[in-house]
Amino acid sequence: MLHSLSAPTNTFITYPKNPCFGRRNLAPARLRASASVSAPNGSKVEYTPWLIVGLGNPGNKYHGTRHNVGFEMVDQISQEEGIVMNTIQSKALVGIGSIGEVPVLLAKPQAYMNFSGESVGPLAAYYQVPLRHILLVYDEMNLPNGILKLQPKGGHGYHNGVKSVIEHLDGRRDFPRFCIGIGNPPGTMDMKAFLLQKFSSVERKQVDVALEQGPEAVRALLLGGFNTRITRFNLGQKYKFHKV
Repeated sequence: MLHSLSAPTNTFITYPKNPCFGRRNLAPARLRASASVSAPNGSKVEYTPWLIVGLGNPGNKYHGTRHNVGFEMVDQISQEEGIVMNTIQSKALVGIGSIGEVPVLLAKPQAYMNFSGESVGPLAAYYQVPLRHILLVYDEMNLPNGILKLQPKGGHGYHNGVKSVIEHLDGRRDFPRFCIGIGNPPGTMDMKAFLLQKFSSVERKQVDVALEQGPEAVRALLLGGFNTRITRFNLGQKYKFHKV
């Protein structure tokens, strides 16, 4: 079992009964963690939990490779938000905590990239996380190296990890993405070799900058949704390496 939710002292944990996914995929609903806080007018504001999943491959062999930047971003979020990831559930390394008043479950699937959905589907069902609150964090070749982009939905873009997640969410694609640019293979280099290769020193510096910027963007999304702040973030990322 996961450790109990670490939430702010002015919150309490409730256990809603209504599932957010189709019943066909639901595991026994033992717990849904939600936090409620008192608004200035005295009413209660309830925060539905988020599931933030970084995609990658387990093991030291893949540490630091392009295909594992999703793992690295979740590690960065874990560190900055003080969410300890020390439990295995549904073939994933997980940790429960909160970002602001929002309950959060961080996860890194451990069944290899192509089977990531085997963790995401069951975790989303177990905690009854709505589709709109599943944030998938992964490498994206269609973005320049080190560029970040938050988007509310999308396809799989031939990314096998994303494809697996979609398959285990009944084919639904309307969940948020946090894409981390890794660029395209140079010349005729094999795509798989490129993905499993470590970054050059210049690329590594760009990725490290992205890892520093990512957690604040995630915090903004969880607390404010896809608002103008996220639009400005995406625009700033698009041009951050352009010299004026």
